[in-house]
Amino acid sequence: MRRSQQRGWRFQLYKEIAMSVADINKADIVAAHARGAADTGSPEVQVALLTARINELTPHFKLHAKDHHGRRGLLKMVNQRKRLLAYLKSTDADRYVALIKKLGLRK
Repeated sequence: MRRSQQRGWRFQLYKEIAMSVADINKADIVAAHARGAADTGSPEVQVALLTARINELTPHFKLHAKDHHGRRGLLKMVNQRKRLLAYLKSTDADRYVALIKKLGLRK
């Protein structure tokens, strides 16, 4: 593989990793988990968006095990999702159970 092709391949990989949920399917996720027409901030929507971002980042860390700075960001997202789920569980257990089943988080 020539040097120019190698750089192109790496750049393409970087572009795939750098694409956020906003570029891919954020509107679909919000529409699927919204409680109303203009709902974008309910705990269900926030947890669904965080789950999508976490699922996108997880393969990156299987490939780049020493990316500790990125791992810190991933752990912050996981803990934020954990806090939102705890809040939802304490306020409305039925919505919590429905969200867990829909996202397939707890086994």
